[in-house]
Amino acid sequence: MSVYVFKLARASFRHRRLVLAIWLVAAIAAITLGIASGGKTNDNFTIPGTESQHVADLLKQKVPALAGGQTQVVFAAPAGGNIGDAADKAGVEAALARIKTVPQVVSVSDPFAIGAVSPDHRVALGQVQWGAAAADVTDANLNAMQTAVAPAQRAGVEVEYSGSVYPGWRLTPSELPELIGIILAFLILTIAFGALIAAGLPILNAIIGVIITLMGVTALASVVNIASASTTVALMLGLSCGIDYGVFILARHRNNLLTGLSVEDSATLAAGTSGSSVVFAALTVIIALCGLSVVGIPFLTVMGLAAAAAVLIALLIALTLLPAMLGFAGEKITKFINSPLRRGHPERVAVTAATEPQLTFGARWARLVVRMRLPFLVGGVALLVVLALPATKMHLGLPSGASKPTSDTSRRAYDLTTASFGPGFNGALLILADGVDSPATARQIDRRLAAVPGVETVSLTVQQGTSAVFRVIPTTGPNDPATADLVNRIRDDRATIAGATGVDVLVGGTTASNIDVSSKLSSALPIFLIVVVGLAFLLLTFAFRTILVPIKSIIGFLLSVSAALGLQVAVFQWGWAKSLFNITPSETISFLPIIMLAIIFGLSSDYEVFVVSRIKEEYTKSGDAVGAVERGTGFSARVVTAAALIMFFIFVAFLINNDPTIKAIGFSFAAGVFLDAFVVRLTLVPAVMAIVRSKIWYHAQWFAKYVPDPDIEGERLQHQFAGGLPAAEAVDRRPNS
Repeated sequence: MSVYVFKLARASFRHRRLVLAIWLVAAIAAITLGIASGGKTNDNFTIPGTESQHVADLLKQKVPALAGGQTQVVFAAPAGGNIGDAADKAGVEAALARIKTVPQVVSVSDPFAIGAVSPDHRVALGQVQWGAAAADVTDANLNAMQTAVAPAQRAGVEVEYSGSVYPGWRLTPSELPELIGIILAFLILTIAFGALIAAGLPILNAIIGVIITLMGVTALASVVNIASASTTVALMLGLSCGIDYGVFILARHRNNLLTGLSVEDSATLAAGTSGSSVVFAALTVIIALCGLSVVGIPFLTVMGLAAAAAVLIALLIALTLLPAMLGFAGEKITKFINSPLRRGHPERVAVTAATEPQLTFGARWARLVVRMRLPFLVGGVALLVVLALPATKMHLGLPSGASKPTSDTSRRAYDLTTASFGPGFNGALLILADGVDSPATARQIDRRLAAVPGVETVSLTVQQGTSAVFRVIPTTGPNDPATADLVNRIRDDRATIAGATGVDVLVGGTTASNIDVSSKLSSALPIFLIVVVGLAFLLLTFAFRTILVPIKSIIGFLLSVSAALGLQVAVFQWGWAKSLFNITPSETISFLPIIMLAIIFGLSSDYEVFVVSRIKEEYTKSGDAVGAVERGTGFSARVVTAAALIMFFIFVAFLINNDPTIKAIGFSFAAGVFLDAFVVRLTLVPAVMAIVRSKIWYHAQWFAKYVPDPDIEGERLQHQFAGGLPAAEAVDRRPNS
């Protein structure tokens, strides 16, 4: 492996103008294709295999008038007022009449005609049915609906919106988190390398990779449904992995230069050694992300594949474009910043790291961990277990209006509806009855549904042919576990209803769909873990030629991701530090745990490979297991610290987003990366390896005989390089172009 990566890097270095041109052409082509395609991400989610999705499909066939998006318009009189007063009522009715004229609107219900006025007479609920799916309702028509309610607002009535589609429901992505992340990454790398060009190269390469990925995703969005969150996750990982892989190779290159190698030999040898580790690290991340496909939910599959594409492009750039750029940079990589306060300090630190690595802070930390390995092991595990405890109380769900900030109209609508009607009116269930042949049968179904514990009210929404749709209002909110119990109770009782009426009933609607998604994700989690962890176990076993290193890696990952989930529950579900993060405590997003497992597992494997490959390299040289742990951890500590801090701050930057979903993802990823890098990989891993000693590298004799050695640490390459590369492995040393 290392020899092939070395040859690729040397070819890229020598033909650097061509390599740079190819990547620039790829970026320009991706931008052109993305713009020309007119593709846009959307939130048209389908959940195959669930009852709620079956209901949605049947509605399109049998009751198309109810197959589109819905908006609940909340009309609220001033506190203490009466929405039925003449002026308020006239304003509301005039607003509803104008909404009926908005394009794509199929029907509008009058709350005064159907009795949708709260018991305190303050709030009235109007239902707007659109003729298109929520994602296909245009912003122009949503704006027209806002304009249409002007008569009610002039009468002093507050108007808010909720439902599957409403004005302002589409989030406008902000580039600020990415910009902040890039600035922080540059500052961290400037401190780590002490040189501006060395700090800028990994970021520049990562940006090129992200542009290609995002424009490619945009082009695909013109023909495939791609969730909006897919681009966010791809951006997070493309940027962070792209920088990390560049930093890992660049750090080795800079050390090689400072020990006297030429620029070409230094860059290509760094790619051959550290680049081999990057290959296995990236493959592990890609496996974990592609593993999201086993869940069977299309938007998660697309999200995983988009992020995997971002990581793959970051890998290819690290192996080709980075060596080419190092050729352009030449000796400028070692042009250090001269701070007036500490002249020569960055250069002294870099030279020490290259020539006397035992004197660095990372080496001192490694020696401390090895010397105090048992206390560090016990203390680290105890810390992670304590942090993980809140995860045992995790409640999964999809965000409702209750989790939005008070500046959001859906949150204000949720609060007004809850206060005047009850929480259940924010999460109505749709019951589709097929085979209703008479009004008497419909009334019988109505009575049976109303008798189910947990049902507030039942109303017949529409009857078309032999299909009837009932609107069931639960007594509890959309994300209350009792509502999920109600959905299951109705489904379990369907045989009784069918036996008495001869009619089959199905439960659907947004609330039921959210419940089904959470259930499907929970049931898919064990399969996902087995597939992803199993494949990664095989890959890491092949890379390190021992089963103990992968086992240790997986256990460490489970500890760190459990701790991160525990912190997420404490902050976003229980509300600890809610004022600090400006959030409303809510359920844990149902798809967050499985995405975290995929991404944090991949990233933790990155750090595992970075650290353990250096330890193995030192052990191969000396045969001293404990000393190899000290030296290998010391060598990798600085670069892993820089890489982890970059990822941490990129994820933290997403906390400035107003969307609670993005905030939860950013916080959880940041916590997972921080704990895995600093507690697990730089503390627990060296502690365990120092305790186990040389047994950590044990493998059966048949394994050594039949499984090829990928030479992840680049031992053979370094021997060949030191010996002038024998003819069998020789690389033509033509002059630099």
